[in-house]
Amino acid sequence: MNLLFLGTSAGVPTKTRNVSGVALRESKGKSWYLIDCGEGTQHQVLHTKLSFHSLKAILITHVHGDHCYGLPGILASAAMGGRTAPLTIVAPAGIQTWLEATCAVTQLSLPFALEFICSDDLPSVEFENMTVATFELSHRAPCYAYAFTERNVDAALDVDKLDQQGIPRGPLWGQLKQGRDVAFEGKQLLSQDYLLFKHAPRKVVIAGDNDQPELLAQACAGAQVLVHEATYTEEMAEKAGEVGHSYAKLVAVFAESVQLPNLVLTHFSPRYQLNPNATPSIEDIRKEAENVYSGSLYLAQDFSEYTLDKAGHFAELAVE
Repeated sequence: MNLLFLGTSAGVPTKTRNVSGVALRESKGKSWYLIDCGEGTQHQVLHTKLSFHSLKAILITHVHGDHCYGLPGILASAAMGGRTAPLTIVAPAGIQTWLEATCAVTQLSLPFALEFICSDDLPSVEFENMTVATFELSHRAPCYAYAFTERNVDAALDVDKLDQQGIPRGPLWGQLKQGRDVAFEGKQLLSQDYLLFKHAPRKVVIAGDNDQPELLAQACAGAQVLVHEATYTEEMAEKAGEVGHSYAKLVAVFAESVQLPNLVLTHFSPRYQLNPNATPSIEDIRKEAENVYSGSLYLAQDFSEYTLDKAGHFAELAVE
């Protein structure tokens, strides 16, 4: 499972950073998911090996433009590239209204169907190799985090438990082994309760804008990685509170409290420069977080890519 950052700036792009966009790639094949889609995301994709034919779903955290203005362009590029397979969009209700109006006014006729799933309902959506759960955040507009947990993880059936509960051998066992929940004698049997995993399923939480990181306690249970905005440093805490954003220390304190092994910060205000010798710089954000967080800390840059292996080890990949 890989994370590829397509944009790491907050509000507006800078000369070195585009606005929000993260690609999550499945561990096998070319399938990927796009989380947020700020203006210019389609151009960022051109600098990667990602294909719109392999895009499984687009998930929008909230309606603010730096997280969604690139959506019509992405869809148009996918259409002109010959995509015909349906595409799932998980987003707040306003996104569907806006997108349908945009398509109508600009005469954007797509050769593929869009399946809208409203994130306001806090859905859990299952794809072939991934389950995505939705968690509510605190921002100026309804905003969400998406927790990606891999499915179809190599596992063995807990035969002793199945026998003890009188669950007969046969198709039910096969379905549970495949990760499917099944009904038996009026009860719902959860596959995860009858599987013995060699490794815990990989889980990554990607959050939208949020001024209360503690809201992610449940989402981060069992997660190896959290991606969270750190728009400011603590000296800008008052400003952060006014606009519904977090600062580095706030996020890092939360990550430490839940013993999260890996934290990736992103969505940096344009006031923080990439040059570590500048004032203020993104390095200030790093130092502030490091002072209170003992796990592995990463500050994302555009086109930085990270991999999470089966054993739960997280690392940044070298730029090709």
